Amino acid sequence: MSFSAAARLNSVPVALGADPEAAGCLPIPEGSEPTDEALIGRIGTGDEEATTVLFRRYARLVRVVSLRILRDEAEADDLVQELFLFIHNRAAIYDGSKSTVRSWVVQMTFRRAISRRRYLATRGHYKSTELENCLGGVGAVSPPLYDVSIEALFGKEGLKKVMKELTTEQRETLRLYFYEGYTLAEISKELRQSIGNVRHHYYRGLEKLRKQVPESKLPTR
Repeated sequence: MSFSAAARLNSVPVALGADPEAAGCLPIPEGSEPTDEALIGRIGTGDEEATTVLFRRYARLVRVVSLRILRDEAEADDLVQELFLFIHNRAAIYDGSKSTVRSWVVQMTFRRAISRRRYLATRGHYKSTELENCLGGVGAVSPPLYDVSIEALFGKEGLKKVMKELTTEQRETLRLYFYEGYTLAEISKELRQSIGNVRHHYYRGLEKLRKQVPESKLPTR
């Protein structure tokens, strides 16, 4: 990530407010690892330090998903800031019975990025070739699963059961791609496998997941 992009991302916690202690919020002790759900609960009470921790935890993932869809670094950076400001102000709407915090963040990112891309397309932001590439990338197998959320399709327990049907390599590839925001090239390095093998694990894993989804739940295009 470029220096300017990093600076834009780091401006979000600053924009959320001043010193958390001055705002009456308890600081999160160093070395502690609060759960995502605990952070959301604290954000709902106005804890700005919790928002900063959640931002540091998921800003990279949000930016990667946004950039894949928008194909524009400045727009992706703006979406990161807008999303975390929204979370800071509306954390109370999170429902832990429907999804994990990570899945909720990804769902919101995907939907906002798609909406923004459509708006930019109508404004002529993309050249014809860029728009074609953008639509081609987002129209592939993975985004529809993002759109309705893998977890939302199967539920927390159902997802665990379905994931057991995958090989270790397929499961790890999809985890790194969807939940950690890694690119296939980065996964190749992480797993120490060729990019060809990683692509194979990715597409085979997705195909197995899609076979488990009732046809009525598959998104229409």
